[in-house]
Amino acid sequence: MELQSLKNRFDLIGDDPQFLRALQVAEQVAPTDMSVLVMGESGVGKESIPQIIHSYSPRKHGKYIAVNCGAIPEGTMESELFGHIKGSFTGANENRKGYFEVADGGTIFLDEVGELSAESQKRLLRVLESGEFYKVGSSTVQKTDVRVIAATNVDLLEAIRLKKFREDLYYRLNQIPITLPPLRERRGDILLLFRKFAVDCADRYNMPPVTLEREAQAVLLSYRWPGNIRQLKNIVEQITVLEPSRQIDAATLKRYLPDFGEDLHPVLSSSGFQDGNFLGDKEVIYKMIYSLKQEVDAIKQKISAGGLPQPSQNIQVTPASQAPVHAAPDVIVVEQTPEEESKDLSIESLYKERILEVLRKYPRNRKAASDELGISERTLYRKIKEYGIELKKKRK
Repeated sequence: MELQSLKNRFDLIGDDPQFLRALQVAEQVAPTDMSVLVMGESGVGKESIPQIIHSYSPRKHGKYIAVNCGAIPEGTMESELFGHIKGSFTGANENRKGYFEVADGGTIFLDEVGELSAESQKRLLRVLESGEFYKVGSSTVQKTDVRVIAATNVDLLEAIRLKKFREDLYYRLNQIPITLPPLRERRGDILLLFRKFAVDCADRYNMPPVTLEREAQAVLLSYRWPGNIRQLKNIVEQITVLEPSRQIDAATLKRYLPDFGEDLHPVLSSSGFQDGNFLGDKEVIYKMIYSLKQEVDAIKQKISAGGLPQPSQNIQVTPASQAPVHAAPDVIVVEQTPEEESKDLSIESLYKERILEVLRKYPRNRKAASDELGISERTLYRKIKEYGIELKKKRK
């Protein structure tokens, strides 16, 4: 089958090679009964892969059940998955079939599988290996014939290292891995997706679709999209409903993009999916290292020319125990512990040193400090808290 017909059937948009490869693997594995693990960040559209696999499999006439493991309370997870018998616990007023029993002969999709408890992981492994399970409160073995497709937006190998996920279950689920790329790695698809969502939303609400001016298109392409396709769709719908003009300029678009200034930095390439916040911080770190290097080079030039920059007259950097009590109004003291005064060449220490230098430069202006650092004020305050930097206004 051609991929274009598959995309048309499931209303999928995009020509990115990584995205097309994921669809191709889903199509190829569909006729088999192998377990599939779909990986990717939140919002990339992982739920489309199990639907494709089920629809093109011999089980297509059986049940397809999607279960969000992260949305089910831990205390009821086993009852939801495997069922229970009457009287097995308080509130169990009747026998209940679980998803594995209902989906017999079909497909079950376990989204956010990394959220399963240790006991649920153990039971799931048994189902995968033998097709056997027990209902909660029962000692009778039951059989089911279910194909399992799982999805995760976390690093399961790291979860295994931290003893939060069973290694044997990981390899049982991961017979066929499929990774969906984040939207920031599908730049060529972003405008296509925007137009698609704009037309769909306009049809739904009986209004003309919004379009983007050229500069707004550039803004759209430069944004990091931490929420991926889900975030893009939500923003298109917001603009469609809230903006009176159907022609959207760059300034208007930016109002709908959280932390736009922070997210304009070049995106680091990644071979796998990562947590969005981790990558965002990593980008900021590299930007700050580059900026710090520029400042060091400038200082070296001044030293070579016979002069040194003068320290600021209204900022003090002292150990917390030696901080003076009285000073001029609104003078900010950046307090450091002795450990913080030791400077190594690690990325984190360079990152922190850069933040301290900018805080010394702008003792009264958080907006100016965040602008120079190339991050949002929210991120600046988060980093101040993370590094234990205490900012105090001194009294007369």
